[in-house]
Amino acid sequence: MKGIVFTEFLELVEDKFGLEVVDKIIQQSNLPSQGAYTAIGTYEFSEMLGLLKHLSEHTQLSIDDLLLTYAEHFFSVLAGSYPDLVNQYNDPLEMLSSIENHIHVEVRKIYPDAELPTFEVLEKTDSKLVMIYKSSRAMYSFGLGLMRKTFEHFNTTADITLEKLKSDGTEVKFSIIMTNE
Repeated sequence: MKGIVFTEFLELVEDKFGLEVVDKIIQQSNLPSQGAYTAIGTYEFSEMLGLLKHLSEHTQLSIDDLLLTYAEHFFSVLAGSYPDLVNQYNDPLEMLSSIENHIHVEVRKIYPDAELPTFEVLEKTDSKLVMIYKSSRAMYSFGLGLMRKTFEHFNTTADITLEKLKSDGTEVKFSIIMTNE
């Protein structure tokens, strides 16, 4: 997993819960990296799982809720760091439907060894998008948070429902219906 995901996560934890909590979850997680991340480095996904688990225990928030919040923060980071990537789209469904064939292609140019989920578009109209998310990491809540923030970015709203196609969350169907245009 790319270091930017870790550095931004720890920054968010510090902003929301304080530096003491950052230190605590790093200590509790017994990380091979010892919590020393660089944005361009690559780290084991198990380190993120440890950090999330211990933050969840400390805050009494579910890991899914933490991932949703983190995704909203991360969208802002991406939009701020790569505005051309986001601003070339006219609407949120256009942007979301291009994750696999455009956005992830651009991400791989910046981070060639990034391990990204796949998104297969099953249906797309002017007001509806149905996609299948697949990832061994089962971070579909992170994807949901990014989707929600995408609609906010475009000053519009949508009903987003998800259906776990595999009980472990490694395959999830997202159905998105815009509620205003």
